[in-house]
Amino acid sequence: MNGFKTTMLLATLTALFMVVGYTFGGSSGAVIALVAAAGMNLFTYWNADSIVLRMHNAREVDARSAPEFHGIVAELARRAGLPMPRVYIVDSANPNAFATGRNPENAAVAATTGLLDMLTPEEVAGVMAHELGHVRNRDTLVMTMVATIAGAISMIANFGMLFGGHGDNRPHPMAAILTVFMAPFAAMIVQMAISRTREYGADKAGAEISGNPRALASALAKIAGPAQQVPAAAVERNPAAAQLYIVPTHVSELFSTHPATQKRIDALVALEGQGASPPRPAGNLGAVPPARRPMSSVPRTGTGPEADLSGGPRRSSSALDPNRRR
Repeated sequence: MNGFKTTMLLATLTALFMVVGYTFGGSSGAVIALVAAAGMNLFTYWNADSIVLRMHNAREVDARSAPEFHGIVAELARRAGLPMPRVYIVDSANPNAFATGRNPENAAVAATTGLLDMLTPEEVAGVMAHELGHVRNRDTLVMTMVATIAGAISMIANFGMLFGGHGDNRPHPMAAILTVFMAPFAAMIVQMAISRTREYGADKAGAEISGNPRALASALAKIAGPAQQVPAAAVERNPAAAQLYIVPTHVSELFSTHPATQKRIDALVALEGQGASPPRPAGNLGAVPPARRPMSSVPRTGTGPEADLSGGPRRSSSALDPNRRR
């Protein structure tokens, strides 16, 4: 059922792409749009991870450059029965994380420096378990494809009136205006249909993988506000990218691609109360102390000292810092 729904939603996005093409180019425009949509789906299938990572200027880290963060992801992947994904850090004050890749064998997970600065190791583990939940549920490919197609629809609708033909071939002005306003809105509706249900599924999977739903709930409560307040450069360039994040950024609740954060927190707390999550197995995460200390302060590439998101002085570098001298 989930696969059928995903197929129908992607078909809807492709149809929207064709409608935009027909509005501005007639039958030939619709055919061109169909070919372009098919090519975009195929290209995105093979390059989903690199598209998203390049969009965020993410830098890959390993056990040597970021041992604590990389170790947490490795332990979570082992618990989830997943291949070890590539691990990335994004130099951004916006506290967020995402996963991408066409399948578990080609997955990548990333966290921003803002998130790593703000959260404790247990909370970081909860967030990354959520992202691995997306990988295990095979959400990442669809989310990336939808972001790519929706972004293309918005771009064509916004610029179509400038390149929509000449003389008798120009679209009817009212049709052009409706397309400019309705195509991005329709694409956003499809994004919401895909993403909202998947976030609950990833939250549940993350709670099962980490064995600590309350840590994920605590992380969501901490980062939800700052994620709205601190700009995310990738989302400013392509608003459709917001659906990839664990919490929304710079969007109103009406147009959010995620459920309300408080509803997700309540569901996680209820999950813990029901004893639905398994006991935490022994491993690297079991050694994390309960102290509410931040995981790290990872410096932004090319930036100087600055205050952290809590308003206090920036903390000293830790073992997670990829630029730390060993």
